[in-house]
Amino acid sequence: MKFAYRFSGLLGTVYRRGNLSFTRDGSSLVSPVGNRISVFDLKNNKCETYPLATRLNIVCVGLSPDGSLAILIDEEGAALLVSLIGKCVIHHFYFHKPVHSVSFSPDGKKFVITKDNVALMYHAPGRKREFNAFVLDKTYYGPYDETTCIDWTDDSKCFAVGSKDMSTWVFGAERWANLIYYSLGGHKDIIVACFFEENSLDLYTVSQDAALCVWQCDTELDGLKPMPPKDAAREENAEKDDEEFLEEPKGEEIRGKPNPNEQETRNKVKYSRVAKYFFNKEGDFNNLTSAAYHKKTHLLVTGFASGIFHLHELPDFNLIHSLSISDQRIASISINCTGDWIAFGCSGLGQLLVWEWQSESYVLKQQGHFNSMVSLAYSPDGQYIVTGGEDGKVKVWNTSSSFCFVTFTEHSSGVTAVTFTSNGYVILSASLDGTVRAFDLHRYRNFRTFTSPRPSQFSCLAVDSSGEIVSAGSQDSFEIFIWSMQSGRLLDVLSGHEGPISSLSFNPMKCVLASASWDKTVKLWDMLDSWRTKETLILNSDVLVVAFRPDGKELAVAALNGQITFWDHENAVQTGSIEGRHDLQMGRKELDKITAKQAAKGKSFTTLCYSADGQSILAGGLSKFVCIYNVKEQILMKKFEISCNFSLDAMEEYLDRRKMTEFGSMALIDEGAGDEDGAAIPLPGVKRGDMSYRHFKPEIRVTCLRFSPTGRSWAATTTEGLLIYSLDSGLIFDPFELDIDVTPSNIHKTLHQKEYTMAIIMAFKLNEKKLIQEVIEAVPSHEVDVVCSSLPDLYVEKVLEFLASALEISCHLEFYLIWVHKLLMLHGQKLKTRSVKLLPVIQFLQKSIQRHFEDVSKLCEWNIYNIKYALAISKQQGVKRLAEETSVDEDDLDSDSDYLM
Repeated sequence: MKFAYRFSGLLGTVYRRGNLSFTRDGSSLVSPVGNRISVFDLKNNKCETYPLATRLNIVCVGLSPDGSLAILIDEEGAALLVSLIGKCVIHHFYFHKPVHSVSFSPDGKKFVITKDNVALMYHAPGRKREFNAFVLDKTYYGPYDETTCIDWTDDSKCFAVGSKDMSTWVFGAERWANLIYYSLGGHKDIIVACFFEENSLDLYTVSQDAALCVWQCDTELDGLKPMPPKDAAREENAEKDDEEFLEEPKGEEIRGKPNPNEQETRNKVKYSRVAKYFFNKEGDFNNLTSAAYHKKTHLLVTGFASGIFHLHELPDFNLIHSLSISDQRIASISINCTGDWIAFGCSGLGQLLVWEWQSESYVLKQQGHFNSMVSLAYSPDGQYIVTGGEDGKVKVWNTSSSFCFVTFTEHSSGVTAVTFTSNGYVILSASLDGTVRAFDLHRYRNFRTFTSPRPSQFSCLAVDSSGEIVSAGSQDSFEIFIWSMQSGRLLDVLSGHEGPISSLSFNPMKCVLASASWDKTVKLWDMLDSWRTKETLILNSDVLVVAFRPDGKELAVAALNGQITFWDHENAVQTGSIEGRHDLQMGRKELDKITAKQAAKGKSFTTLCYSADGQSILAGGLSKFVCIYNVKEQILMKKFEISCNFSLDAMEEYLDRRKMTEFGSMALIDEGAGDEDGAAIPLPGVKRGDMSYRHFKPEIRVTCLRFSPTGRSWAATTTEGLLIYSLDSGLIFDPFELDIDVTPSNIHKTLHQKEYTMAIIMAFKLNEKKLIQEVIEAVPSHEVDVVCSSLPDLYVEKVLEFLASALEISCHLEFYLIWVHKLLMLHGQKLKTRSVKLLPVIQFLQKSIQRHFEDVSKLCEWNIYNIKYALAISKQQGVKRLAEETSVDEDDLDSDSDYLM
């Protein structure tokens, strides 16, 4: 068993906060999700979360114009310079204070960040090899209050900065003789966005009270005059004198004055306001929250706190479109380079939408769970994942594209457990609303609802291997309810537990149900023998979770004392135990008065899952760690840290004395202004914002773990979202029975001599994926039968595993299917004897074939429909033509008869 599982994706969370950005080609969207970034490929319908993370939640992202670099800045002002091509961190930098926005210049030579009331311009990294990638060029002062937004002119000569003091400042990126700085007023609220017109110094400014000002400049971009050169020697000496007293060089400082005198403004650039427009004049929709402008199409998009957005054409301010897309504030808007697609992010609900405004249709519409996810389950072929959340929603995700393709909203309370039936087309979910619902994945509907005679809150769920018997445990009546899937009738109520039912699990090989309870027992029920209790296993502590091994011969039980015990349930004998409390490594909460080490003593694992081959077990709980244990040796094999995001609670290991005051922890103090739409100042009479709004830090925890049936990956529902970890075999050199003669050149020589079987064996010994693919694809299709029959038994499994992974991405469908068919036909009987060990490989193969089958069948059905439609049209036209011809003949006959008359 390899333990080279690496983070491969984040599902269930599509947007948290921060700005959305389209890539250079306009076909992909970069979205901040907590302390990571996800890239949505909108043309290929795929999503990828990069395996790099900041220390806190990301608040702003800046993409370089060439699309190769990105700057990610978190809540405290710590920045990462990231390569989007290599998906790695190049440089760390700390801005010391929270940053509001970041923007690269169009030529890619500079970038500007805004923090407090200043704008800082840096030399952009990547042009040449430098020791320090962030070199400060100029510091711009002007606004009195915090800066909010940045925009550049097309030639990178100037940039504009908006502020909370209702002013907008235009600064020269270089020292121009006729433009050093210029201050614009005209607004009565915070500046949300400012935009330069294309190839011009003309400016649009948008404020929070839904007002738009149009500013005209009396000078063109070509009219900017360079500053006459100063005495170089004197300037150099002055800089040296300054740097002696400074800890770090601050670059050139430019200090703007809001009301300069006449002498200072003589022969300088002047702005005049030519128009002022208002978006909404009545109602509560005046709170404008975000805006974006596309210079080539003159398209202005504005988003409001009510979830409405407007499309206007500038400078005439013609309304093109208005639509409500959410009931929460629109936090971020971005337009792609062609101006066709508009992306909207709503942080309140975690929504991400991409709208094609010309056709008025959605390109992408995704939303995660509003509250935390509680449960997950893999489909039998590993192609889909279903999740249930505290918001009462059941969502189904595609593991290959990372998108949610259906959401069921029938539950009226939190979902506590979800599972697939063995055929993979039915999803079952249990909820605190007292129902268990069955959903059909063919028609996307709720076709069965199971209820108990008295209202009960269901805390766990299990379905047997046939998919006929559905069971759910109650947390208030301490009973287990059994229903028939076919009829929907309640078959029996199992009583005997003296505490809430915490977990249920069916034996995959027999019709035996294991139930765990807080009464310190695990009961085994025989479903075929009058529902009697087959056995009762007594433990020393409250039982939290129970799980059967895939072959059904072992039972794992996790209890409140932090122990995982293994049982031979046939003989009711304990076969082993793991003391897991020390491995949990609980973090310290902000308000805890004890250390993390002391807090961990009372913690335990709340979720368990066996690996596909049954040799290992995954365990997780109220901690940022997931542990994987070897069952036979009963030792910890590896710990996975699922998050490094300190924006979540219970991440700290030690007490931070800087956050402690004589009155207690600083976390208890409400520091005035809330986030975004929170109360501005909590004083009597304040009407702005939501007075009930409270800032809180969610606690890091793992609520559910599941191994994929293919054995290639495992998933965890956490506070951050649905995390996927998979085997990345491409990065690991893992030779098998390697010999000194096995070299790539010898393999090519053997292949040239048409000794295909020997070449395949040698390629698998070297175990390089590209070489194996080259050798297998070099075998002629008519010789596949001979090669398969001559393969040693040891290599049949390896070839099958390779074919399963190759089928996922290859376009040579028929060729690989011939290989699979011949291997299974020739070696099927021998493979059957090792079916338990080979089950993950077979399911991996099934997943690949099933996905292609669905794609091809959809295409074929569409083509059949088109052909039928074309035939029907041609037939109809033929009948019409025939009717016309016959009517012409009749007219001719009538005219002849008239002539004869």
